Amino acid sequence: MAERERFVVHLPVVATDLTGAVRLARVVARWAGLLSSADPGETTVSAEDNQCVRHRVFCDLRLPGGRRCLLRADHDGPCARRLTR
Repeated sequence: MAERERFVVHLPVVATDLTGAVRLARVVARWAGLLSSADPGETTVSAEDNQCVRHRVFCDLRLPGGRRCLLRADHDGPCARRLTR
């Protein structure tokens, strides 16, 4: 079966520092996760003038069943589908 062509939407938003950008990206990605076509687990952040260097927002590991871990990148402990408090 031939793979279908896919497209990625880039939605620039502005933050004044990396920490703020990651927080904003997490909020936007979780909201977009309500859409079946969104893959919030692939969310990254980059400096406007250095977009080749990307910082991953979420853990990139897949859990059983194919869904992604919802915890931050480089989290401690096991992966999870629910945020820890």
